[in-house]
Amino acid sequence: MAKYHWNYISVGGSTRVKISSGEDIRHLPELDRKLWTVLACPTTGLEMDPETLKSMDPDHNGKIRIDEVIETSQWLCTVLKDPKILFKQQAVLPLSEIADEAVAAVAKEIAGEGDTVALEQVDEAIAAVTVEEQPVPEAPLPAEVIAAYKACKDEYTRYYELEKLQKLGLARIPEETVAPGMTEKKFADMGAQIQAWEEASAAAGKANEDALAAAKARFAPLRKLLLLSRDYVQLLHNFVTFEDFYDLSDKKGIFQAGTLLIDQRACHLCMRVSDMSKHDTQASFSGMFLVYCDCVDQSTARQMQIVAAVTVGEINNLTVGKNAVFYDRQGNDWDATIVKVIDNPISIKQAFWTPYRKLGKWVEDKINQRAAEKEQKQFEDLTANVEQKAGELPSAATAAEAKEQKPVAAAAPQAFDIAKFAGIFAAIGMAVGMIGSMLVSVAKGWVALTWWQQIIVFLGIMMIISGPSMILAYLKLRRRNLSPLLNANGWAVNADAIINVLFGATLTDQARYPMLKLKDPFVKEGMPAWQKWAIAILVIAVVAVAAWLIYVFALKATV
Repeated sequence: MAKYHWNYISVGGSTRVKISSGEDIRHLPELDRKLWTVLACPTTGLEMDPETLKSMDPDHNGKIRIDEVIETSQWLCTVLKDPKILFKQQAVLPLSEIADEAVAAVAKEIAGEGDTVALEQVDEAIAAVTVEEQPVPEAPLPAEVIAAYKACKDEYTRYYELEKLQKLGLARIPEETVAPGMTEKKFADMGAQIQAWEEASAAAGKANEDALAAAKARFAPLRKLLLLSRDYVQLLHNFVTFEDFYDLSDKKGIFQAGTLLIDQRACHLCMRVSDMSKHDTQASFSGMFLVYCDCVDQSTARQMQIVAAVTVGEINNLTVGKNAVFYDRQGNDWDATIVKVIDNPISIKQAFWTPYRKLGKWVEDKINQRAAEKEQKQFEDLTANVEQKAGELPSAATAAEAKEQKPVAAAAPQAFDIAKFAGIFAAIGMAVGMIGSMLVSVAKGWVALTWWQQIIVFLGIMMIISGPSMILAYLKLRRRNLSPLLNANGWAVNADAIINVLFGATLTDQARYPMLKLKDPFVKEGMPAWQKWAIAILVIAVVAVAAWLIYVFALKATV
């Protein structure tokens, strides 16, 4: 038998098999398993009908594996005349496309005079199914008597047992205990009647449920066929390939839960978080800037966690505690709050400013720390001074005792050690001299350069500072990978799902405004153009004079 010829596409940093025809589905068992993008995926937490996923999980273990996908394809190829009809992805099938006689007979019965059968018609037919039910036996006693029996059963049983022990002299019934209004035999007969009635009623109800389930069961294959007619190709596009995820149209992967609106951005790569502990170990390997959010639906009080990838813009305002709004695939809105941030580069531009941003934050933190320490020290000194003054106020008894005590000689002041301070002054002078010499050397070297050399040196210094950050960002942006996040959600991903810079830019929309001339009444009007030019010339002149003075100072220092 000739080997089947597959078509291939390049998507997500890998070459993948493209499933695009009915013959591809028919030959799916022949596809090398090493070429499948996914080896297994969960049946929950996906943007796909749970009934469809459960119909492909016969062992009910919560996972869909390659074998189950293949078994489904074989069943579809048996039931349908040509599986290419599946690419319409509709829950409607023409009767002429159904090959299985039993399924076709049920479909024709439901369709009536129509040429097609739809999932809604099958659901209506199932809801209308009735069976001849077995009669439920009548209750042996009135409902209130049965309820009273169940309420008093334990109490009466304990009384009769205690009565037997009392007759044997082994116990005594308290005088305040109220005796039942019937004999033990009558009470037991009543219980036996009620128990027999309940068992007969349960058996009749179970038989009626089984009969109704059996009557509905004949619709099950047709209903499964219509569910798969709508969803099976979508699953293949997210299992054999990630075609839906990389599609530039409105299609989305079945793992994409919705859109997060935050900081004037719409993040489309959002996933439900099923196990936060697994995300803690896997998320950093994705190389993406991630925000984890707790989401609450105020209308239903439902809660869930999501992770969103931010692939465009700055990150200064994306901090823990920031609020946002999440819209799921059904259009429902959720209140979202950031609870965790995984910091990774978003772009080369953002990485260029990262060292300066970190330096500014470090300086700000140090200033705040020193200010807080100084404030705390002043407060401690003030409180200590107040306590000392309060403790120095003498009482009548302590004043008398103070008169009798002899004054204590004051401690002799410590002599001034001029040698020690001379050493300190010498060290400070040496440090100042070294710093001055370094500045002079830098100034001499700077003024010795031409203007274009000074620009090159300035740019070189900036590249020395920002270069490592930009190189690291470039390497990480090339390796951004969706697979670790899917693995953390229970997927078994068999190939990388790379998110490069160009594709990443499509996963986040940023607010953009047209070119407009608007007047803000609360913004001070800018100065005229001639004043701006005058200030610019003045600044250049000051810089030039300062450079000349440094040059003169450097020349004198060398003489």
